[in-house]
Amino acid sequence: MLDLIIKNGEVVLSNGHKRVEIGIKDGKISIIAEKITEESKEVIDAAGQYVLPGMVDTHVHISEPGRTEWEGFETGSKALAAGGTTSYVEMPLNALPATTNKKALDLKLEAAKTQNYVDYAFYGGLVPGNLDDLEDLHHAGVPAFKAFLSNVSSDIPDDFENVDDFTLYKGMKKLAELDQILCLHAENPVITTELEKEFIREGKVSALDYADARPVFTEVEAVQKALLLAKETGCKLHIVHISTQEAVRAILKARKEGVDVTVESCPHYFAMSAEDVEEIGAYAKCQPPIRKKEEHDKLWDELLNGNIDWLTSDHSPCTEDLKTDADNLFEAWGGISGAQNNVDLMFDLAVKQRGLPIERFVELIATTPAKRFNLKNKGEIAVTKDADIIFVDPNQSYTVKREELYYKNKHSAYEGRTINCRVTKTIVRGNVVFDLENGIVGEPIGRLMTNK
Repeated sequence: MLDLIIKNGEVVLSNGHKRVEIGIKDGKISIIAEKITEESKEVIDAAGQYVLPGMVDTHVHISEPGRTEWEGFETGSKALAAGGTTSYVEMPLNALPATTNKKALDLKLEAAKTQNYVDYAFYGGLVPGNLDDLEDLHHAGVPAFKAFLSNVSSDIPDDFENVDDFTLYKGMKKLAELDQILCLHAENPVITTELEKEFIREGKVSALDYADARPVFTEVEAVQKALLLAKETGCKLHIVHISTQEAVRAILKARKEGVDVTVESCPHYFAMSAEDVEEIGAYAKCQPPIRKKEEHDKLWDELLNGNIDWLTSDHSPCTEDLKTDADNLFEAWGGISGAQNNVDLMFDLAVKQRGLPIERFVELIATTPAKRFNLKNKGEIAVTKDADIIFVDPNQSYTVKREELYYKNKHSAYEGRTINCRVTKTIVRGNVVFDLENGIVGEPIGRLMTNK
């Protein structure tokens, strides 16, 4: 007997979307057929909705332990579940200590194991002084590593630091030996830091000024450096949250020349321009910055032309005072709380408004990141895969309201925005964890994923 049958939905498979039924047993997809005759303990009717694989979000900041007042595993994973994410990979910052050695990883593993509503994994970090820790983190099962070519250093002990060129080179050589992926935040740290100081001295502190203080070339230059080192070392490279067409073009050129490189971007770079940030304020501040309308439109061209590999939230929460107490945009915390509005927002913008094929949408949110990170049971609706499934109703509209957010700190750059579709159900390994009518369902069932 099956545990669950999903029927009457428009199911998005790797070869197209069609009206089929899905049979689930022991957390796995066991049958896909036009009509399942086997008995089941439960049947869920998905009439009028698309049935998709859940989002695999490979760029999430949770902040536990150490900065749990910003976001914890419980609240963060609830928001992910409500937004249609069924598994995520958590960044090695903003928790304290940063996840740059096995001891710090063990602290995070212990904190996470009973609190997650969706499945999870953890990055290791590459920072000055931890080259000897990379192998231990690799053997502990981290699916990838993260480094910064932008300035993230602080005076707080055990906080994350950006890499110098020598650490990046030696780290990439080591990660190539381990057959690991390096994920890189690419912005020139010296030029952006000094430009920001100059703009502040001159009193140029608006959202448009902030975008000008981190100009396109500072992203492109850092990307080009990383691509050159990847070519030299043979390291597998993934460039995170790209915001400019020119950087995407540089990545595509390197890929044609044999560099093993992929690229992601985020919903906020498509949902907003810097002109919108002028209205929204610090809730929409991030790095790299949300670009002006002309560059924003060019990035859309790259997404629609198939040149961006996948989408992530870059959910980077903080307490509200870090957004509201600053005198200018430059002083506010740089990060957007976005985990609860990934799937529906981009489905609306890309599929409904711009005609992106829904099969390509599924690749962007699930299939491609799962393959790149070697998460073998995730990312598609197929027999033997984990039954990580979401329902999307293309005919529902709703307005993002603060009181409906699951974040520990209930603020969002999307507050007040109307989204013209909605995630109505999220299923993790055959278990309903979110339902639009009932909210979060049951106790945390999330499990650790590794690349082993």
